[in-house]
Amino acid sequence: MSKELNEVLSLTGGALQVDGQAVRVVDEAKLRTTIIKLVEASALGSGLQQGWARFLIRAAALELGIYPASIHDLYLARGRGEVPMTFTTPAFNLRALSHHAARAMFRSALKVNAAAMIFEIARSEIGYTAQRPAEYSSNILAAAIAEGFRGPVFIQGDHFQMSAKRYAVDPEAEFTAVKDLTAEALEAGFYNVDIDTSTLVDIDKPTVPEQQALNSELSAKFGAFIRSIEPAGVTVSIGGEIGEVGGHNSNEAELRAYMDQYIAWMEKLAPGKPGLSKISIQTGTSHGGTVLPDGSIAPVNLDFDTLRNLSRIARDPYGLGGTVQHGASTLPEENFNKFVENEAIEVHLATNFMTMFFDNIPADFKREMYAWLDVNAAGERKEGMTDQQFYYKARKNAIGAFKAKSYALPQADLDVLGAAWEAQFDKLFKLLGLKDTRKYVEQTIKPVKVAPNLKAYLGADIEEDLADDLAD
Repeated sequence: MSKELNEVLSLTGGALQVDGQAVRVVDEAKLRTTIIKLVEASALGSGLQQGWARFLIRAAALELGIYPASIHDLYLARGRGEVPMTFTTPAFNLRALSHHAARAMFRSALKVNAAAMIFEIARSEIGYTAQRPAEYSSNILAAAIAEGFRGPVFIQGDHFQMSAKRYAVDPEAEFTAVKDLTAEALEAGFYNVDIDTSTLVDIDKPTVPEQQALNSELSAKFGAFIRSIEPAGVTVSIGGEIGEVGGHNSNEAELRAYMDQYIAWMEKLAPGKPGLSKISIQTGTSHGGTVLPDGSIAPVNLDFDTLRNLSRIARDPYGLGGTVQHGASTLPEENFNKFVENEAIEVHLATNFMTMFFDNIPADFKREMYAWLDVNAAGERKEGMTDQQFYYKARKNAIGAFKAKSYALPQADLDVLGAAWEAQFDKLFKLLGLKDTRKYVEQTIKPVKVAPNLKAYLGADIEEDLADDLAD
């Protein structure tokens, strides 16, 4: 047994034993209290110690009946009418202290027997939060261990997106970058991937099929690639997107043009393989909302009719679960039950949970982060911006830089933050109809225990130089 493995094992106080690559949980109660030490080694460590910490978390989770899973079969069952439209699956982008936020999320889920929920991170967020996929999935799985959650855990790559700027300069290099990220994410247990090539929709072309042609083709190429590398027994849930969030509202012609061309391409590239489980559309929101000079968020006029009508077309004739709503964090809370009423299959939420992080950390820590932004994000301060607008827009860039200091916050401060997050998850789970959704997950999702690849975990961590035009 290597020195690094012994050092990492010692962090659990004897809760885990390792024989070769077989990991055994010998004291679950102790592991639940010591798992945070493996999380910190995963997030803040380096080299073999970091890799072993991530491997042990993944392997221990499997031992306890916690496994990364694809939501594909649940969504397709919903599309066939075998699962009722009484809930909308929330997908949460946990940017800051994602392990602690996930613990709050699992606590809320356990209160109401919920399981139809997704933990996600976007390509852009991986960059500025300094969380590669293996770290993010380790944070989530460790949170499930800590809170005693069992069963499938849905971890998703959100907006695995093509940079339009970089694609214009070197299409092959940008395509390869997203392929490499996708392969890395699948290795880490991301069995749900939202491929977003909608950045390449060209609305200047004369017809809608021509506008969507490149989007459909590249989406299908990514789909075929995923099908070629997904683990045996797992059908990765793949989402497509027809309209970039913040653009014009999507319409039926765009959905049909995209889907018809996507299906044709998949028949060429991966005949007989499953296609999409859902499709993201634009209904009037923007990522993070539009911040006004006083720091408040501008009201959003969300088109629920489009959400409902396109969801129905996605199900019939295309057999998908339905449509996905992005950029919903800043909507008034009274709107959230409308996602269920209007048959959305999934809704993405991120900004509000980051806002809660900044609202609940100690004031001196927040001032330190904002002072860092004054220097390191000065390029984002546009003429005429108020301080409130600048910090709201730029603050996400401080998350990765202050990751270690965030972990080092006093437990009392972490408890305050965790309680605030938990209360918000409680509220959202009720509005989105998550109560007792475990039965639908158990009805449709069959366990596939994919053993972690030790070589992948013990390799060097990866860094990516990201473009500035990627969505969150």
